[in-house]
Amino acid sequence: MHTQVADPVFLAGVAPLYTRLCAALAKLCLRVGVAGMCLLVLAVLYQVIGRYVFNDTPTWAESGAVLLVLYVTMLGMAVGVRDAGHIGLESLLVLAPPKLRLAMERVIHLLVLVFGLVMAWNCGVLAASVWDYKIPTLGISEAFKYVPPAMAGVLVALFSMEHLIALARGIEVEPSWH
Repeated sequence: MHTQVADPVFLAGVAPLYTRLCAALAKLCLRVGVAGMCLLVLAVLYQVIGRYVFNDTPTWAESGAVLLVLYVTMLGMAVGVRDAGHIGLESLLVLAPPKLRLAMERVIHLLVLVFGLVMAWNCGVLAASVWDYKIPTLGISEAFKYVPPAMAGVLVALFSMEHLIALARGIEVEPSWH
């Protein structure tokens, strides 16, 4: 006999493990994002000092800063999906009857999950297509520009699945910063 995903015993056993995994991933994303912000500030500071104090602008600082912005933004976006920190039209859902609200929440999380998978796939394809090209000022592959949204897409899908499981269990996902 096969265990179904909707089986309450299955959800009660596996769901807490999946939630812990997602919480750990989200906390790691937050820590990496904070480290990335610190590096970003240092790169821009180095660029400004190089330009205005030493009259010698470092060539890598601007490209490095843009790449760091991509990583920090994409990790933050993924954590925002998990923590429900993104923009939403909850006022309409609050007015809906409970059954309709639950159905709409499921549809929303399912659509976000699909979006994450599509984003991950297409950014992976883009990364593969530019793997042989280099960012001139950094000497690394152009693919590194597409890795952050690909990773974020996978994380968004994982976190959306966590929300769907939580809805099936009748609980809410606890934010990462708690």
